[in-house]
Amino acid sequence: MDLLQKASQINLEKYQYALPEERIAKFPLTERDHSQLLIYQKGDIQHKNFYNLKSYLPENSSLIFNNTKVIPARIHFQKQSGAKIEIFLLSPLDPTPEVAQAMLVKNKCVWHCMVGNRKRWKIQDQLERFFETDYGKIKVTATYSDYEQNHIQFEWDNDAVPFVEIVELMGSTPLPPYLNRSATEEDKPRYQTVYSKNEGAVAAPTAGLHFTDAILKDIQQSHPIHELTLHVGAGTFQPIKANNVLEHDMHCEQIQIERSTIEFLAQNHNPIVAVGTTSVRSLESAYWFGVQLTNNETNTFHIKKLYPYENGFENLPSRKESFQAILDYMEAENLESLHGDTEIFIFPGYKFQVVNALITNFHQPESTLILLIAAFIGEDWRKVYNEALKNDYRFLSYGDSSILLP
Repeated sequence: MDLLQKASQINLEKYQYALPEERIAKFPLTERDHSQLLIYQKGDIQHKNFYNLKSYLPENSSLIFNNTKVIPARIHFQKQSGAKIEIFLLSPLDPTPEVAQAMLVKNKCVWHCMVGNRKRWKIQDQLERFFETDYGKIKVTATYSDYEQNHIQFEWDNDAVPFVEIVELMGSTPLPPYLNRSATEEDKPRYQTVYSKNEGAVAAPTAGLHFTDAILKDIQQSHPIHELTLHVGAGTFQPIKANNVLEHDMHCEQIQIERSTIEFLAQNHNPIVAVGTTSVRSLESAYWFGVQLTNNETNTFHIKKLYPYENGFENLPSRKESFQAILDYMEAENLESLHGDTEIFIFPGYKFQVVNALITNFHQPESTLILLIAAFIGEDWRKVYNEALKNDYRFLSYGDSSILLP
């Protein structure tokens, strides 16, 4: 039986666990690094605090962080009738689908969105808001570009202002739906990592929320740190509803990796610690792009959700060979950064090619992220979660942390 046949028989109920509502962390701790830290190492479990992390990093290991920055993606308008409309930005469409470029667009753009209170916003209606800014008064309008597909066109009447500033003016922090509360001023800095740089995520890479500048500085003295960007999409919260997990509509997310990080991955043979599942998805996806280049399959960095399993895990290039193939490609194309996207779906049966250790929070039951954890540490995922529940860990985005060392 091949990997995909086995995966089609995955019983999703085996990845269920009881998560009491009171165990979901609704607010962040006062101190980022005072969260609990569960250390899983080859079956053994210890309990510490996050500020103890450095003591448990593998010797000579390097850390890879996702430096995406969350945008205030919940945008609110109010019609003259008083009806409130919420537009949740999902992904840019026009004039560019690339998030980094879309944030810099001026005057007009189109995004795919979710619309709250949609029945009150008719196809012909134009929504308006006005702002007093350093640039003077700005009028922002929203209209349907495609009503059926929820494609929304935004226009503003000042060509000095990029879209990222419009979003900052209008938007609020896109807290996960399971928090069941409105965003506060405190959420603006706290639902953001201290090392966030590149705007475009609509959900935080939450494993990184525990780090402080002081911890980063301390770790960097003995463990090299590198960054990449994966713009986390709202699909990260989408539960698996299909009986056959292979039929789950895996979300696609954009990746950007600088040449220096690719060079490091090609030249370094020491353990790689991924900070968060988004870093895992990025690193493993980049590896498979190197495989595609090695096999002369494509020069487009787009990893389909089941590509690794269809390709198989036998006779693969080494990490060095795969990332060297990417470097050769970048040299030929005169690229300083690698841009692409991934739908990669990591579930039990996957064989990790890059990541040796994982820092991560505690995830929702029956989710794609639980399947990723189960792929990484096997059946011990349940042991880890039972221990966390028994020891009063806080769960999900604002919850506590773990380091997994299989």
